[in-house]
Amino acid sequence: MKVWVKISLLLALLFVVGGCAPTEENAKKLAPAFELVDLDGNQQNLADYAGQKVYVKFWASWCSICLSGMEELNTLAGEENDFVVLTVVSPSSNAEKNSESFAKWFEGFPNAENITVLLDEGGTFFDEYGVIGYPTSVYIASDGTLVKSQTGHIGNEEIKSSFETIQ
Repeated sequence: MKVWVKISLLLALLFVVGGCAPTEENAKKLAPAFELVDLDGNQQNLADYAGQKVYVKFWASWCSICLSGMEELNTLAGEENDFVVLTVVSPSSNAEKNSESFAKWFEGFPNAENITVLLDEGGTFFDEYGVIGYPTSVYIASDGTLVKSQTGHIGNEEIKSSFETIQ
């Protein structure tokens, strides 16, 4: 009899724990909202892209891996895709130049005419997005959920492929 009681209690516990497990619906996490200024002085909000998929690349001007992928990123940003391409740098934080120096430096950067650069003064959004290395790619679904974050260089074909599975 004791065995049946133990089994019954164990099964009841499993049902309770199983009922508390995250479902796909409540496991979704909204991407942290940002309000940043681009290099032209225009305010850009994540909310401006509501209903659209967004690819965000966090990078730094001193990061050789970041710089070696900029021409490829420029190509991606200039193509017709079903997602928006944004980049974020953090002036005066994480060894990055200040905003004025960065803007002047980027002005002369070759093959970057399609790249939108947002300035995250002090790195607030780098922290909110959990950026721990450069470059970091962030994929945001059209419903505003943060789908994935990936550190390291990601090629254009892999970025496009990832967005094929994102709503």
